[in-house]
Amino acid sequence: MPEASLPAVIFLAFIVIQRLSELVIARSNTRRLLADGAYEVGASHYPLIVSVHVAWIIALVVLGYDKPVSMPWLLVFVVLQMFRLWILLSMGRRWTTRIIVAKTPLVTKGPFAFVRHPNYLLVALEIFTAPMVLGLFPIAFLFSGFNGALLALRIRVEDEALTELR
Repeated sequence: MPEASLPAVIFLAFIVIQRLSELVIARSNTRRLLADGAYEVGASHYPLIVSVHVAWIIALVVLGYDKPVSMPWLLVFVVLQMFRLWILLSMGRRWTTRIIVAKTPLVTKGPFAFVRHPNYLLVALEIFTAPMVLGLFPIAFLFSGFNGALLALRIRVEDEALTELR
């Protein structure tokens, strides 16, 4: 078994901790939104999205723990984290990993003023970039394909659900 690369392990730990933290935030926000009268759509495909993301993280950890870290790709990943923060701050307590429809105006500030689905754009870029940080080209392309197919479905479902709010 190859020896672990400390920079790769730190990078992977960041991804795992970040994703777990986001699930806690998303669950809290989802519960509050539902308690306030919002409702969920697209719940049937949510387990598939979770499965793809979990498989992506497992692939990163299993195949990347011993890889060198590409500094140019890591810089791209860091920039994406600033984009993530902008999205989270713009959505505030409305941010969740599910499609939750609230009878309140849609968020139109921050990146939402420029891109209709900035969080999905971010996730697509991260799913490609994180494996590239570790030189895992096949993982970057394979999971980008899976994610793209799921996002096509998810965006269609979300746009249909939000039509009356636009």
